[in-house]
Amino acid sequence: MNIKIFSLSCILLLCLSLFSQAVSLPAIYGDHMVMQQNSKIKIWGWGKPQEKISITTSWSTDTLKTEVDNQANWSLMMETPEAGGPYSFTVQGYNTLQIEDVLIGEVWLLSGQSNMEWSPRGGLKGGEKEVKEASNPELRLFIVEHRTSSCPAYDVDGHWMVCSPESVMDFSAVGFFFGRQLQEQLDQPVGLICSAWGGTPVEVWTPKDEIVQNENLREGAAKLEPVPWGPVEPGRAYNAMIAPLMPFNIAGALWYQGEANTANPDTYEAMLKTMIRSWRVGFGIEFPFYLAQIAPYNGYGGDTGVKIRDAQRRVLSEPKTGMVVVADVGDTVDIHPRNKIDVGHRFANLALNQAYGMSNLAYSSPLFSGFKVEKGKAIVAFEHSEGLYAKDDLTQFEIAGNDGEWYPAKAKVKNETVVLSNPKVEAPVNIRYAWGNACVPKLFNGADLPASSFTTVDWNK
Repeated sequence: MNIKIFSLSCILLLCLSLFSQAVSLPAIYGDHMVMQQNSKIKIWGWGKPQEKISITTSWSTDTLKTEVDNQANWSLMMETPEAGGPYSFTVQGYNTLQIEDVLIGEVWLLSGQSNMEWSPRGGLKGGEKEVKEASNPELRLFIVEHRTSSCPAYDVDGHWMVCSPESVMDFSAVGFFFGRQLQEQLDQPVGLICSAWGGTPVEVWTPKDEIVQNENLREGAAKLEPVPWGPVEPGRAYNAMIAPLMPFNIAGALWYQGEANTANPDTYEAMLKTMIRSWRVGFGIEFPFYLAQIAPYNGYGGDTGVKIRDAQRRVLSEPKTGMVVVADVGDTVDIHPRNKIDVGHRFANLALNQAYGMSNLAYSSPLFSGFKVEKGKAIVAFEHSEGLYAKDDLTQFEIAGNDGEWYPAKAKVKNETVVLSNPKVEAPVNIRYAWGNACVPKLFNGADLPASSFTTVDWNK
């Protein structure tokens, strides 16, 4: 009798060991999630080698099948329909995973440092009413928890939440105001994934290999000194907070960062371009990438803050990039301006115009496009200059001749250009505008969007 009991116990233990590694999904696949519409998306996970996996969805009659490989990984390609829901899908292996309340719509990734991460709990200017009325079942939120890794990780910590006054309190305020407007204007579900970390430089969000193999980027990264509030080592946040999301389908990305790179502004343009390209490769699509130019702040040393703003302006040479200028809604004595509503709305107008074709929405500030010299005067042209006007005396333009000396310019708006002159500069060679860390712009277009600061000098070379 004891022998029979022992044998049965052995068989039971053997069965348990065979099925001990249940099929599982990454955290980004869970209840209340949003999937990108009209897409062929990759769904992946882990299991026991040779385990048979099947997936069924409520939006299709198809059954998808695969088998776990000898590295305990599995993946399938799944097609999503047009925006709608709620739907569900089932993953069947040795165990069953049922994912409920799934919406199909538009998914955006939010990243950067504290001004992107800043939540309503930290304080908002004029946003209390919106937060109290934040209930929106068509808007879903996912917060990636802070983690670092020296190599690409398999998964992130986080879960999907339905937007409510409670869930939005600790979510990105910029992201919430962006997502709410996007959802209302498109009348479709919107999913927001916030993967941000206050005080982090762009280097930690960029793959380490992309940095170490480039002498210029490597030297720039070496200028960063350790800080107590987050990593500065190349790739650490990318490995733990971005790479595990790849290749989850997204419609685009928003970026609000740059304050931490005032320690090495000379390489910021090249570094951010490298980061954008690497993300697009990882996600497998050249998605729209929209950034917020950092706001004026008098706590930066030298001209490092305005150099970051200029570097961000120059990043717009990358395809499918856009920028919102927030210099008029910042706070020169607080690196964390509390007006996140206007930032979110400007991001939304940019995305709705450029990514969704709503051409009636103004989406860009005036951006320097060139200048010519006529009779000793510089005539400065801008893109998006319709209705160009000055809110006050234009005292923020400077011009320089061959000697390289900068002089304040007399400035006048004429035919949606700005005409500059100074009797000490007979033949202007270079121009700059609002060239100071805390300069608040006075030049606007007809949509009341402020002109970006700029200089014609290639200071970062």
